[in-house]
Amino acid sequence: MPTSYDALIIGSGQAGNPLATALAKAGRKVALVEKYLLGGSCINYGCSPVKAMLASAERMHQVATSQEYGVLSEPPAVDFKAVVARKDTIIQEMRDGVRKNLTKEDSGITVLMGHATFTGPKSVRVTALDGSTQDIKAPLIFINTGTSSAIPPIEGLAETHFLTNKSILELQELPEHLLILGGGYIGLEFAQMFRRFGSRVTIIEHAKNLLEREDDDVCEAMQQQLGADGVEFVLGAEVRRVSHNPEGEYTLTAHTAEGERRLRGSHLLVAVGRQPNTDDLGLEAAGIETNEKGYILVNERLQTNVRGVYALGDVHPGPQFTHLAYDDYRVVRDNILHRKRRSAKDRPLPYVVFTQPQLGRIGLSENQAREQGLDYRVATMPVQYVGRARETGNKEGFMKVLVDERNHIIGATIFSEQGGEIMAMIQLAMAGKLTCDQLQNMVFAHPTWAESLNNLFAKLVKA
Repeated sequence: MPTSYDALIIGSGQAGNPLATALAKAGRKVALVEKYLLGGSCINYGCSPVKAMLASAERMHQVATSQEYGVLSEPPAVDFKAVVARKDTIIQEMRDGVRKNLTKEDSGITVLMGHATFTGPKSVRVTALDGSTQDIKAPLIFINTGTSSAIPPIEGLAETHFLTNKSILELQELPEHLLILGGGYIGLEFAQMFRRFGSRVTIIEHAKNLLEREDDDVCEAMQQQLGADGVEFVLGAEVRRVSHNPEGEYTLTAHTAEGERRLRGSHLLVAVGRQPNTDDLGLEAAGIETNEKGYILVNERLQTNVRGVYALGDVHPGPQFTHLAYDDYRVVRDNILHRKRRSAKDRPLPYVVFTQPQLGRIGLSENQAREQGLDYRVATMPVQYVGRARETGNKEGFMKVLVDERNHIIGATIFSEQGGEIMAMIQLAMAGKLTCDQLQNMVFAHPTWAESLNNLFAKLVKA
């Protein structure tokens, strides 16, 4: 006979874990199934480990450039195993915290390690690591299985031992020459990181620009900055074949505007996008609908077409960010437990690319504003004009804001030191419906990065 629970959560991610806790505190009997590691992608092979290693790369850069600040030091050398060990220590502490929260602090949660497969609309079979099975049924089921690296159908690629965003974090030796297939957020962060550690790095991208969804000025500034760090680029390249010889060298054969090129390196990172982890869930047994890419279709309350079944986080269509997955939890929590009508549609979309400088984004880009035919004004200012930038030596990048006809901010791009934090300030101003005039005349402490907003809004011009 199947074991009955009030709620079943498949996947221990940034939406599933807090939901399990909230439901248990409300008196619900909860089962949480995880087939890999508690904590989901963010903790285990996403945000947290990457940012921990980026911190080491930034420290390496600070030492390497210390003479510019009048500080004499020996040229730095990276102990890559120590970098990885530091990352592993941080992540293990986070994993332990998640496990303690789910298994010790609330008796209403049962954690099952194994793979879940639907056997019906409200029933799931869990196959444990030892092969044993357990049938579970629940009136409420929440799918929070996330995504994994999308692998393009390139000849020879599947036969090579290429790296993904997950396996690259397990390296113990620094790559001599890292080839990165893909010029998106993941690829750029790893590119700058490994270049600063001392690897030669080449980014191969099919589009003509990095970050093809951003405005052209953002793409150009990012490429210029990474180029200054020594990252090499092959843009507008269609990779047609990948090979890996016995000596461990990768060769990518790519078609470019200049003709065929052969790119060789010691390691290959594939970072061309993500795909949902839905192909082995048995969704057809439950009648759960997906789109052509396998993402689970949901409404504004994150309900699937099957009553009582929800999809949270990256597994449904839309932007894939940890903070949105956590907000999915809040949407479901409020609708189910607090009887509040809360929607996942039309919510703010802040995000940060953690290169140095950081790229912080909120609201509309200039391309999006033009596509929507909006009447807007735009202000752009090089970061080098900011007093704090000159004092700290972090003068790279620029700031851009868009303002509507009522003087309200509709979008911001901050490519700057502390770009994510400055962007968050603008997001707060947008949420509070402050006008650009108020920010331009606001008294900020001197000398801070916030003070840049005084000067930025003074440069507004008609688009």
